[in-house]
Amino acid sequence: MLIKEFRVILPISVEEYQVGQLYSVAEASKNETGGGEGVEVLKNEPYEKDGERGQYTHKIYHLQSKVPPFVRMLAPASALNIHEKAWNAYPYCRTGIPQTDRLTGRHIWQNEYMKDNFLIKIETWHKPDLGQQDNVHGLDADTWKKVDVVYIDIGDRSQVDTKDYKPEEDPSKFKSGKTGRGPLGPDWKKELPKKTDCPHMCAYKLVTVKFKWWGLQNKVENFIQKQEKRLFTNFHRQLFCWIDKWIELTMEDIRRMEEDTRKELDEMRVKDPVKGMVALED
Repeated sequence: MLIKEFRVILPISVEEYQVGQLYSVAEASKNETGGGEGVEVLKNEPYEKDGERGQYTHKIYHLQSKVPPFVRMLAPASALNIHEKAWNAYPYCRTGIPQTDRLTGRHIWQNEYMKDNFLIKIETWHKPDLGQQDNVHGLDADTWKKVDVVYIDIGDRSQVDTKDYKPEEDPSKFKSGKTGRGPLGPDWKKELPKKTDCPHMCAYKLVTVKFKWWGLQNKVENFIQKQEKRLFTNFHRQLFCWIDKWIELTMEDIRRMEEDTRKELDEMRVKDPVKGMVALED
């Protein structure tokens, strides 16, 4: 099992991020679905249980061509379709737990082929700070010692793979016309506390990966963690550079957009060629 905590600092408020995240997930899904693969949204609806309220989603990730070749050679096609069930009680979100959740009794992540031998769990706290808090997820001391903390700087082009780089999605070049935020220079995080007109927050994303397969465990677990870092980096760069598209939207606007996106994804998965999908987050 390999555990990492990714800390993503953003020039956005916690309240703004809720809309921005959902908008960006919907848009990114369109770009990464087609040719029989991508994201299939089965359910997206409000829930309330034991005083907790949020949004419930059930998705299928069709990943046949998006996993390492050495896994595709060994695993049947059914093993590469992942069912994800998630409960988003913002500002805390939990997704990807394969066994029954001890706190909620909910079975969230399913893969019929590997069952409990495969786990990708992402737990996120969104906090109005600059990423200075340790162990916000309340892990026991022994587990926390094993966690590798990784900071992601969305303004640092060197953290982006060459194949992923897009000038229009570069926060070091982008300036928002509606908020005046950006471009993000080399010292943008140090300057944030001095700016009274620019909010800030940190997404603390705790990623737990288990791939129990003799001879492949370390290789696959490290591969998945690398892909999660790539995902978080590219996704949050997009989110910031798309701010003028979502900053004035309401949650009602977002829910209507999600329903339209669900229908569009169903059509794209059948008709369009694959566009290089990587795993998405809620």
